[in-house]
Amino acid sequence: MVRGRGSDMLSVTIEDEAVLHAAYMPFVVNGGLFIPTAERYQLGDEVFVLLRLLDEPAGIPLAGKVVWITPEGARGGAAAGVGVQFNDADDLVRRRIEERLKGLGGAFDARPTYTM
Repeated sequence: MVRGRGSDMLSVTIEDEAVLHAAYMPFVVNGGLFIPTAERYQLGDEVFVLLRLLDEPAGIPLAGKVVWITPEGARGGAAAGVGVQFNDADDLVRRRIEERLKGLGGAFDARPTYTM
């Protein structure tokens, strides 16, 4: 996963299903995505995300808000980053992610994620 920040824009490239599984946050209303970053955010911060998803050629622009924070130095060596909740208008992205993961037939269900 590659990420960066320019103002409040996060750029994320997810290149395989294992990383998608680890980053997706299905327990968040409207879905969400954990984005590793050393940048500091506060809960509720509005952010814009450019998501490059697996083999899709174009980036997907998303708007959302920070609903999860894992600070640097978190217990257990967890990756520092933020969880971004998708807004209502990004339901198509949530469905695309869930379709990708559904096609894996539970292959990653027992693996840990970045958040839970």
